[in-house]
Amino acid sequence: MKPLEFSAPATLDEALGLLAGTGDQTGVLAGGTDLIIQHRSGHRDIGHMIDIKKIPELNVLDFDTKTGLRLGAAVACDDLGAFAPAQKHYPGLVEGAELIGSTQIQSRASVGGNVCNGSPAADTICPLIVLEAVCVVRGKDGEREVAAIDFMTGPGQTALQQGELLVEFRIPPPPPRSSDAYLRFIPRNEMDIAVASAAVAITLADDGKTCVSAKIAIGAVGPTPILVEEAAAALEGRELVNAALEAAGKASSAAAKPITDMRGTVEYRVHMAGVLTRRAASMALERIQESD
Repeated sequence: MKPLEFSAPATLDEALGLLAGTGDQTGVLAGGTDLIIQHRSGHRDIGHMIDIKKIPELNVLDFDTKTGLRLGAAVACDDLGAFAPAQKHYPGLVEGAELIGSTQIQSRASVGGNVCNGSPAADTICPLIVLEAVCVVRGKDGEREVAAIDFMTGPGQTALQQGELLVEFRIPPPPPRSSDAYLRFIPRNEMDIAVASAAVAITLADDGKTCVSAKIAIGAVGPTPILVEEAAAALEGRELVNAALEAAGKASSAAAKPITDMRGTVEYRVHMAGVLTRRAASMALERIQESD
């Protein structure tokens, strides 16, 4: 492992100043569970590592019934998982966060780091997409917002520009009679990367049966996560019986554009995208029914 400079700024302005002056060999450490491995293996040439774990703005974790959830980019996954409002209102996001590595890793890993790593198999990006999360980005030119669906631009690539930092996620409060769910399939029992994944968020009408709104995103089956509008349309305006769920699954399979690698073939990933969509939609439905 090559030697490097290390900084641990205490303020956001200090971190942005360091980012502006250190160039493209800078690594931003929000947890380090991906970054340190990439540096040690030589997959990333990092000359300066900036630890943002102590910056207050990146550690906000707050929920308001009117404005929703604010989740700082450096908040550890196990802190999110222990946050009661997140458990209640955003169970799919919690499920994704709690699948990142082991218990020990989750005490360091963050949703912000998981997303900024740019992997289409990231376990938190699909839940963020279906929850219509906004990524708040700060740089020398000020603040801007990027929709979660637009944040990953390719494998290992994001919408962050040189000198910019992901500060937090803002997730709107769920409407009444709503819930979400996230599922993935991995080759091993624990701590592997998804072969395919799916997140589903649904809202039911006053009758408690008819779906009035749906969002479905699939991961690990394309260069970026995929928001499957056709799968959502298969659910909206219908009761979520087997026929509707089957139609949504088929739409997700049709939208998947995976590759074959050591974890799975194209055909298997396409199939699993549909299976996971159906199961996640059923889980979200059950959660709404159980809360009534």
